[in-house]
Amino acid sequence: MTRIVVVGGGAGGLELATRLGRKLGKKGQASVVLVDKNRTHLWKPLLHEVATGSLDAGIDALSYRSHAANHGFEFQLGEVADVNRDDQLVTLKPMVEEGKEVLPARQLNYDYLIMAIGSVSNDFNTKGVKDNCIFLDNPSRADLFHRRMLNRFLQYSQNDEAQDGEKVRVAIVGAGATGVELSAELHNALDQLRAYGVPNLSHSSLAVTLVEAGEKILPALPVRISSSAHSELQKMGVDVRTKTMVTEATPEGLTTKDGELIKADIMVWAAGIKCPEFMKDLGGLETNRINQLVVRPTLQTSRDSNVYAIGDCASCAMGENGFVPPRAQSAHQMATLVFKNIVRQIEEKPLLEFEYKDHGSLVSLSRYSTVGSLMGNLMQGSMMIEGRIARIMYISLYRMHQIALHGYMKTGLMMLVGRINQVLRPKLKLH
Repeated sequence: MTRIVVVGGGAGGLELATRLGRKLGKKGQASVVLVDKNRTHLWKPLLHEVATGSLDAGIDALSYRSHAANHGFEFQLGEVADVNRDDQLVTLKPMVEEGKEVLPARQLNYDYLIMAIGSVSNDFNTKGVKDNCIFLDNPSRADLFHRRMLNRFLQYSQNDEAQDGEKVRVAIVGAGATGVELSAELHNALDQLRAYGVPNLSHSSLAVTLVEAGEKILPALPVRISSSAHSELQKMGVDVRTKTMVTEATPEGLTTKDGELIKADIMVWAAGIKCPEFMKDLGGLETNRINQLVVRPTLQTSRDSNVYAIGDCASCAMGENGFVPPRAQSAHQMATLVFKNIVRQIEEKPLLEFEYKDHGSLVSLSRYSTVGSLMGNLMQGSMMIEGRIARIMYISLYRMHQIALHGYMKTGLMMLVGRINQVLRPKLKLH
């Protein structure tokens, strides 16, 4: 029986494993295996909400094992150590918890391998960043930020005689979508903590500094969207600093190229991405400078027709227009094409080539605003949207991901439960 192994249960990997399981696994036409080092899945664009407590990962996370059982594929908990392309074997590292080996090293054979491990933060070897900054790469790091944030607000609230100028100071490096959305969510968190009776908090209690080395925030988006988001953040009180390069992170804060110290109690690094270091030498496959696997237009890796790569870990050229950007919509589109190509490859049919379709970008500024653009569907070129319509469109992106995983009926029930929880549960996770 054909054996298909998908490594990485992010947006693209989980959607692909689900579709392959429904199409081939349930019918006994192939054995589909999903490998991930975590036990649960959470849509990565929501991590900033987990960090501030607007979203409870314990409620919204999806169990890989239960989902696999319901959709015709197998789940293996583990982390890839190596790929032997000659023998078509994936080696998984031993799983160790609390100093004890829970699972031994294992090998999985494959006929088709899809790498979908996503990306991690790129600190560009900046001094002190690994030791002093939080990377919002996964739910555990988001939980760490959440605990530190709550503890710092509690410390501040117990100081009845706070010195003039004392604040809860958060510095965020990188003004892409994650940095911008986190900046806004922090002010929402402050408002919610005040509403729940945490003493001595006011609008002046929080100082958020958003640092960007480039000329504008949201550098990948059009100027009009960037300018609108910049204006909204300033209205909230965010100190937005563009053309500011960070050269070092210390326990006291961030040091800029000009020698200025930006004081901070909590620091987040969201200034770029790369693939994990082990990808650099994975199975002798071709990689680029940030360890992405180089792929052909069919999304097969350049050196092996039976190994595919999708999402953030794939370097896919778009002709003269650069490379496919690392976005959730890219991973979704890539997963759709690889699903079709694997079925076609099994049936010995010609493969299809990937064509990225930019449907626009949306950035949520918490409950305060949403800005973005829609492209291609409603009109020629792009159309800027903001406010309530943009918020609805932003939420719909997550709903589309849920529909891909669960179908329309179950997603509808999840939406209903979510509305009920808005009434029953606190608006902010307080623990």
